[in-house]
Amino acid sequence: MSRQDFERQLAISEDSMQSRAVFWLRLDPVLLGLLLLLMGGGLLVLYSASGQNLAMVSRQAVYLAVGLVGMVVIANIPPRIFERWSPWVYLLGLGLLVAVLISGTGAKGAQRWLALPGFRFQPSEIMKLVMPMVVAWYLAKRVMPPSFRHLLMAMILILLPVLLIAKQPDLGTSLLIAASGMFVLFLAGLRWRIILGAVLAALPLVWGMWHYLMRDYQKQRVLTFLNPESDPWGSGWNIIQSKVAIGSGGIYGKGWFGGTQSQLDFLPESHTDFIIAVLAEEFGLVGVLLLLAVYVAIIARGIVIALNAQTLFGKLLAGSITLTFFVYVFVNIGMVSGLLPVVGVPLPLVSRGGTSVVTLLAGFGVLMSVHSHRSWLGRG
Repeated sequence: MSRQDFERQLAISEDSMQSRAVFWLRLDPVLLGLLLLLMGGGLLVLYSASGQNLAMVSRQAVYLAVGLVGMVVIANIPPRIFERWSPWVYLLGLGLLVAVLISGTGAKGAQRWLALPGFRFQPSEIMKLVMPMVVAWYLAKRVMPPSFRHLLMAMILILLPVLLIAKQPDLGTSLLIAASGMFVLFLAGLRWRIILGAVLAALPLVWGMWHYLMRDYQKQRVLTFLNPESDPWGSGWNIIQSKVAIGSGGIYGKGWFGGTQSQLDFLPESHTDFIIAVLAEEFGLVGVLLLLAVYVAIIARGIVIALNAQTLFGKLLAGSITLTFFVYVFVNIGMVSGLLPVVGVPLPLVSRGGTSVVTLLAGFGVLMSVHSHRSWLGRG
């Protein structure tokens, strides 16, 4: 054996050993590291935002741990299993949504949870992952770009859970789930003239939602977004206090526990929807930019995984999960800064959450599954 052949075989052997070391749990080390960084920083911010409530932070840590375990399990499931079981899980999700409307528990006028012995969970959160999965399953078996008939069927798959969730009512979650399904259609090669036609056709739908579907408090959120100063002591209070907190943080912030809007309880929902205002007040523009850098890196990694997927199902699913995660971040930051109406969307993996945290990490488990099984097969 020549020296060149020996070095080539040695390089292949080292590459194989590294692959086994990295993928023995089917985890993507880059994505895993970014997620751990985000979750660790999120716990620090939550501790301050909750008024140093160690019990709340401990519960959040438990949810994160459960989510990480679920992520590892899901990452080891081949994507073809997701594809095979997608329609059945979708039907189960629809059944749970119907059960919520019949016997669900609620708070503040919304009926969104199912109570089980010892805990309760929100079935609509599960649909955030199931929706792109079932649409990708349906379209992956068709010729691309999809025909009008197949687009119509995909739209029916999207609309059924969206309408059930909007009925709870949970308009914010229903729109996000609709977006996750629409992203699959877009990635499947949806023609621009169809997209433009859908936008024009949606205008009467928006009018109908305003007059017949949206509740009074949801309409008030839109009006408050347009002019929060019109009711500074009522519906405009949240966004006004949020802007004050963000602006007062300046470049470097007031320091951990040094915020006034959050620590003195001027900022409502500081540990959930408005937690980034706490971050901005205590760590300033620098802290916000660091957080955004982590989010951008996670999204970029998800896009790379989607582009390198070996199957159409994997490409559509990974791409939709990544773009939906981007929408979560964009909508939360947009509503906290006054650029979008307040729709009750938490900041991913930073805000306090139970079912939402587990579902998000399950989605990243799917991304890792698509990536690691592709890599494994690619080394054959």
